[in-house]
Amino acid sequence: MATPPVILAVISLLFLSVPTHSATCKSQKFSNNKIYSLCTDLPHLNSYLHWTYDSSNSSLSIAFTAPPAKSNGWIAWGINPTATGMIGSQVLLAYRLSNGLTDVQTYNISSFGPIVPGKIAFEVPEKQAVYSNHVITIFATVVLPKGTKTPVNHVWQVGPAMDGSSPIHHAMAQANLHAKGKLDFMKGKTVTGNSSSGAGGNSSTP
Repeated sequence: MATPPVILAVISLLFLSVPTHSATCKSQKFSNNKIYSLCTDLPHLNSYLHWTYDSSNSSLSIAFTAPPAKSNGWIAWGINPTATGMIGSQVLLAYRLSNGLTDVQTYNISSFGPIVPGKIAFEVPEKQAVYSNHVITIFATVVLPKGTKTPVNHVWQVGPAMDGSSPIHHAMAQANLHAKGKLDFMKGKTVTGNSSSGAGGNSSTP
């Protein structure tokens, strides 16, 4: 029995923004035609970060890709303007809704207590998230304050579940505790602990 044209059209739309998850950021592709100047394979939690920085308006466009800790879990990436850990971080956090869609919200991580969505220190004119093959990708544009010095402290994390719009605390394994570093979005370098790595390669469209 042939599939009705309307259903085929809906299926095609579902794949417009689906990223292809792969072993390295350089070989990842985004079907929504997003292309980034630089990318890096983050050293923990099977995560990847793509970005383009526009110095003319201090905007940082990013795609952060990671598998949540469990199927109904969450992923997060953010910048900490005041410290090197999670406390103080201005975060984008994404999770799947009960209807199967994926949502992304901003969180100001001011304590280890219950975390709720709220305004962060940076303007975020664009944000969306997609889920495919057990992986969530956050697409966003963050406008940084003029004169922001690089490298910046950045953090990333994955967790097991949500309690409404509040994330359930992540595991305390070494990979989770070490999911932080410095990002030089102008030179294309990331630094974690005492090591640094170059970042490069464009994500190409299919």
